[in-house]
Amino acid sequence: MFNPSQADVRRFFCGAHAKQHAGQPMDALEQLAAQWIGEHPEYHAELSDADAAVARLSQPDAERENPFLHLSMHLSISEQCSIDQPPGIRQAVELLTARRGDLHQAHHEVMECLGTMLWESQRAGRAPDGQAYIDAVRRRATRD
Repeated sequence: MFNPSQADVRRFFCGAHAKQHAGQPMDALEQLAAQWIGEHPEYHAELSDADAAVARLSQPDAERENPFLHLSMHLSISEQCSIDQPPGIRQAVELLTARRGDLHQAHHEVMECLGTMLWESQRAGRAPDGQAYIDAVRRRATRD
């Protein structure tokens, strides 16, 4: 199982951004990352310097969103949908996307559900509840 460090994750996203900017070939995961990076121009400056991004690991800032965590969640949700794991997540995200008319907006809502599920799992010391996660996404897809 692939278990990258925080530094590895930062280097990956910075590398995908650099390759996209330079027009270099990318593998499938880098292409997907570049797609989500393109949706977040506010992160481009931070993604332009991998060494500085890795150095900032020792300087956490609770006042700002972590672009690497945010982009990682986009990739996680994309991967979950591509393999429909947990079962039913693909349909739930598709329903939410149709309801919102925008995949990016839907992903941001799914991130809230994913984050809640993970937080509750850690707090309770139990395995993540995939069904509760899917149910939360479905509730968002069916409410105004």
